[in-house]
Amino acid sequence: MSNRFVRDEAAGATVVDPAQSPPATPPTTRGRATDLALVAVMAGLVAVCAVAPPVPTGVGVPITLQTFGVLLAGLVLGARRGAAAVGLYVLVGLAGVPVLAGGTGGPGVLAGPTVGYLLGFVPAAAVAGALAGLARRVAPRWRFGVLAGAALIAGLLVVHPLGIAGLVVRAGLPVPAALAADLVFVPGDTVKALVAAAVAVGVLRAFPALLRER
Repeated sequence: MSNRFVRDEAAGATVVDPAQSPPATPPTTRGRATDLALVAVMAGLVAVCAVAPPVPTGVGVPITLQTFGVLLAGLVLGARRGAAAVGLYVLVGLAGVPVLAGGTGGPGVLAGPTVGYLLGFVPAAAVAGALAGLARRVAPRWRFGVLAGAALIAGLLVVHPLGIAGLVVRAGLPVPAALAADLVFVPGDTVKALVAAAVAVGVLRAFPALLRER
């Protein structure tokens, strides 16, 4: 008989000695493993969105699905994990892997006109995730509105101002011209924010723990 088992003389039965039982995986370890898996999967999703064929605009910054993936990461994973997923995606792209918009990669993108939008992705995911946490306090029928508002704020008030700054600094556009160029992206990004909110509603309905564990 293994030394994990002892004889309970009073009950006349053999029981497991708690002191000899194999240790269970600590909850914190399981939680960290889950977080890492979610971050990696979402970073991959953002990359897939980014390498989809872009739509040229004529101002050097194409329309892509990157923003959709960035906002979805924040809405679904929350501020911390969402920002980590997008940060991982950006770092991989800057390291040279062609996962940025249009299949580009490498530090050279920091000298291009898209740099402002790129640098706005991580804080946008964090803002979207932080505001999306308010969905825990409302009835399920109001969640789309909360998530849509979070996505719109993160996209239009975080990504776009930094994108305009990038157009001024890297593309050499005057501020009025940069504002006008950025307006090209507003309708599309508004639609992407609403679609991201709709997708997030479905994901959070299927996996409610993603909303609770923030």
